[in-house]
Amino acid sequence: MKLTLRQCEYFLALAQTGQVSKSALRCNVSQSSVTIALRALERSLDVPLFVRHAKGLRLTEAGERFVHHARHVINAANRAVEDIQATPSDISGRLKVGVTETISAYLAPTVLASAEQRFPGLKIQLIEDSRPDIEQGLASGAIDFALLIVSNLAHVDNLEYHTVLKSPRRLWTHADHPLQQKPKISLRDIAKLDFILLDMDEHIDTMRKYWGHHQLKPRIGFQSKSLEAVRSLVAYGKGVTILSDLVYRPWSLEGRRLLRRDVAEAIPSMDIGGVWRRGDQHGRKREALLRVINASVKATANE
Repeated sequence: MKLTLRQCEYFLALAQTGQVSKSALRCNVSQSSVTIALRALERSLDVPLFVRHAKGLRLTEAGERFVHHARHVINAANRAVEDIQATPSDISGRLKVGVTETISAYLAPTVLASAEQRFPGLKIQLIEDSRPDIEQGLASGAIDFALLIVSNLAHVDNLEYHTVLKSPRRLWTHADHPLQQKPKISLRDIAKLDFILLDMDEHIDTMRKYWGHHQLKPRIGFQSKSLEAVRSLVAYGKGVTILSDLVYRPWSLEGRRLLRRDVAEAIPSMDIGGVWRRGDQHGRKREALLRVINASVKATANE
């Protein structure tokens, strides 16, 4: 039996919601349609993708791996349709776009490729810098537009922004960590363990705020500017961390599995958005680029 886009769509909805009823509502179909599609998919792959538990469904190891492939299939199909239907824009000129290191690593390549395809006459110059320096560049006119973590923005009166993604922050552990067996995980539970801290894009300041709000502190076991180092250390069982879904990958570079879980306390999301100087002269270019960014960011977040 051949894999279908509908099976991938229903599977991803189940992976995200963990419940047949919620996934059926999300896909606007009956629960039986979702169940039948899942059974057919598992027969086709000859492997179970979910295990049942008291509150619904949980991905198996094979299911975790298949999430990436299913998202790639859906996104590739969407991009193929967009590519055929899109008409190259007549927007031209130059645009200096500021990005921070997280954006540069996880979003900039996809956004740049999509923008070049959509606007062949527009020359985009990417400038990687810190968030304060990019804000200063926007205010002075040295930078025309920026793609930033807008949840970190300072209160600058002459800047405007549009949020394109809210990426939840969750707990990351290795696959067999005891916390994965708990029905609910709190920051107090996490505070008892070694914590692997990422020092990137003002993440430490964000971490201190939400831990401090609950009058708790993590037990820092290691601090690194390398996201791959953090990912690998968590996968090897050297500690746990809390990071956003945007930068989550289910496998470390060494091929070791990572799992993520919600935390009981409210943890702020990592919000990504386009930022510009109020009253600038790039309105048409900016609006066109924002449309491309919206589509690219959503596709990248679902990879």
